[in-house]
Amino acid sequence: MYYEFTSKPCLLYSPQAADLVIELSQTHKAKPDLTNLVFGTVFSDHMLTIEWTSNGGWQKPHIKPFGNLSLHPACSAMHYAVQLFEGMKAYRDADDKVRLFRPMLNMNRMANSAERACLPAFDRAELVECIRRLVQVDLEWVPKSDSASLYIRPTFLGTEPSLGVKKPSRALLYVILSPVGSYFSTGAKPVSLWADSKYIRAWRGGTGDCKMGGNYGASIYAQYEAVDYGCQQVLWLYGDDHQITEVGTMNMFLFWNNENGEEELATPPLDGIILPGITRQSILELTRKWGEFKVCERYLTMADLRCALKEGRVKEMFGSGTACVVSPVGRILYQGENLHIPCQDDFPQLASRLMKELTDIQVRYTLLVTDINSIAVKGYHPTHPACPPEYLVLN
Repeated sequence: MYYEFTSKPCLLYSPQAADLVIELSQTHKAKPDLTNLVFGTVFSDHMLTIEWTSNGGWQKPHIKPFGNLSLHPACSAMHYAVQLFEGMKAYRDADDKVRLFRPMLNMNRMANSAERACLPAFDRAELVECIRRLVQVDLEWVPKSDSASLYIRPTFLGTEPSLGVKKPSRALLYVILSPVGSYFSTGAKPVSLWADSKYIRAWRGGTGDCKMGGNYGASIYAQYEAVDYGCQQVLWLYGDDHQITEVGTMNMFLFWNNENGEEELATPPLDGIILPGITRQSILELTRKWGEFKVCERYLTMADLRCALKEGRVKEMFGSGTACVVSPVGRILYQGENLHIPCQDDFPQLASRLMKELTDIQVRYTLLVTDINSIAVKGYHPTHPACPPEYLVLN
């Protein structure tokens, strides 16, 4: 039994990594060709599952062979979208070390999403340790490549076997692993965006700051309309003034000379509409540490962008996220006009620098890890005095 004496509900019978049950697969799938890897289509040999009930609390975590789930037809996740997920990565460096990048930030965000979805609280450090053990079991699935990684997808479902719209009495938390290359089929090239107020991704008081499947499922229709207009992604707008919020499934950054003539890196603030991205936070921390230009969380509108482009004040625009890391924007279709964003040699200077420095942190573990308040822990254990860690060495 585990209790946490905070203002949050106690973590009764929270999943414990020490109770982990491991069942190894008797067969092993062939590893994929990394040169033709389509994002999220290939999965490793094992998965992690942890069940919860209101009466019994959290059950023992299990690592077992990858396989299908068995769910009741009235499962609340399928009827009322009582579910959420996370996205994180494991990287292999030149010395064959495998690391997770800032996993506790993902756990914090997952816990916030769970609270909003009325799903049970969990011990974040214990879940990180369970995930670490899963990656250790499937360590050979972490690509030996600078351009690929192992994507980790924690998923949390309400499995209430009832058609009543209510807080679930049963839940399932599971984690699957997928070796991935570039998120976009075009690789590391500037993306084109369709900006239209016709569809809205999120609104104040909603769940835009939570990583819930419903936010993404509802965006697919607009995504396909963007493709019909010859664009790859949607630039989500909000309000009558057409505030810029997110780029596809990414956070958005604008590097420009602002209205006052200051060189500035700007991104929309976390006001409940924007997802608090881990890569977003890392970019803000890195660039503030550099101290080379103003770094600001502020509202930006399409009128601001249009004016800045006409006056030649826009330097770069890019999205950020776990899947793509950094993705430059080359063109925006807005109100029938193609707005061309400066893109020197397909990967502009600041985006290129951020991609390199973040990759150095993720893959090569440079001293910059310290610069963003991250730490590496060998032989990590959830009770380590440095917990919660932001960077874990797995082997």
